[in-house]
This record gives sequence, structure tokens and C-alpha cells, in this order.
Amino acid sequence: MIHFVGAGPGAEDLITVRGAKLLEQADVVVYAGSLVNPAHLARTKEGCAIYDSASMTLEQVMDVMIPAAKEGKNVVRLHTGDPSVYGAIREQMDILDANGISYEVCPGVSSFCGAAAALKAEYTLPNVSQTVILSRMAGRTPVPERESIRALAAHGSTMVLFLSSGMLGKLSEELIAGGYAPETPAAIVYKATWSDEKVFRTTIAGLEQTAKDNGIHKTALITVGGFLGDVYDRSKLYDPAFAHGYREANP
Repeated sequence: MIHFVGAGPGAEDLITVRGAKLLEQADVVVYAGSLVNPAHLARTKEGCAIYDSASMTLEQVMDVMIPAAKEGKNVVRLHTGDPSVYGAIREQMDILDANGISYEVCPGVSSFCGAAAALKAEYTLPNVSQTVILSRMAGRTPVPERESIRALAAHGSTMVLFLSSGMLGKLSEELIAGGYAPETPAAIVYKATWSDEKVFRTTIAGLEQTAKDNGIHKTALITVGGFLGDVYDRSKLYDPAFAHGYREANP
């Protein structure tokens, strides 16, 4: 059996209980060495074969996992964050399906959740934003035109941008062209939940300079929107004048 496991955003104790148990039971681990905290590997048992996929191709990863699974070994494919977000797992699962190999997915805590924790922020504030857009700038990997930053910015929602910290000048231009005001609050969260985590609060217009001033060019999430401000409405859920299935209204 092959298990795709989300290692979480960085901190070694933010992997799920299930994910940790799967690591402890694994005979083979293939992990994304460029992003996954290597401290997770300390959970593996003696004799576990460990492969760093940072320098491997898809085919090389499959050449490790498929034979091991056919031999009845427990295989863990360890991805950063949650495998469903920029995890490139679909292409792996399709090959496993074609080869009749069983697999399961163990979800993980995404780095966008870790970033919110670092910011001590709530992405979905009443009357500010009830929508969170996860996206990225187009780079060597293209983005569909309908999902360009400019197009998505028109919604004015909370945005969390992955894989974009090396293109912040262009990112700011696209966000502003899409409708955000230059002074809209923004933040750069470097290595969310890691021991060397850093948080920089700025504005959309100030993103590039803030990154330059602090030497940030990779491994950071960019968050944008009014949720970083101070104005919002109180939640209806805990408003005494608001009735729901568990409480009567008390004007």
C-alpha cells in the first residue's frame, strides 16, 4: 500500500496523528526534501529506506514506489503541507491506477493555515471577506488566463499566494490592476510554523520593497486583503440577538 501523507506546514509536531503513525510503520519513504522538515524522518523505524525526491523525476519516484508496493511493503510519499494543494499528486495517482497499485491519501495542515496562525488572523471576517482564494503567479508553470492574478483580484476577496515570493513587483502590479487599492494590507509569511518563521506586514504597494529589505525571495506565502485590517462586523453566530438551532434570540 502507498500512502500520500501531508507533512504539514513545517513544524514537526503539526503532522497529523495518522500521518505520524504511517511514517512510523513505513518500510519506504519518498519525501519532498526541498520543503519537508527533515525532522519528520526521525519517526521512521530502523531499516526504513528513505529517498529524497528533490532531485528525482516522476518516473524515478515511481520506480521506487511501485516495486516496493508490489513486494507488500508500506510506502509513504511524504509531501509538504496538504498534498492536494500544489502537491503534484494527480499524475502519481494516475500512474498507480494504471499499474493496479492501491493507495490512500492522508491530509495535512496546509501552509496557508500556518500563515494565518503566524499572523494571528482570520481569513473570513464578516462583512470583509467570506471567500479565500488560493493561487499563484504565472511563472515557469503557466496559469490559465481566467485565473490570472488580475482576474482574481477583481473579487476583492482574501487572497493567499503560493510560489510567488520571487515576483513581488509584478504581483503588486497585477493586484492593483485587478482592483485592489495600493494601500490594501498585505503580509509576507516566511517559513510558516518553522523555527525560523518570520512575518512582515506591509501593503500591496510595499510587497517588493519589504521582501528586498528582509532578504525574502522564496519559501514565503503572500497574504492580501482587508482581513489584515481592523474593521469588521461581529459574528452573527455568537450575537445574542441572532437565533439558531442551538439558541434562542435574546434582544
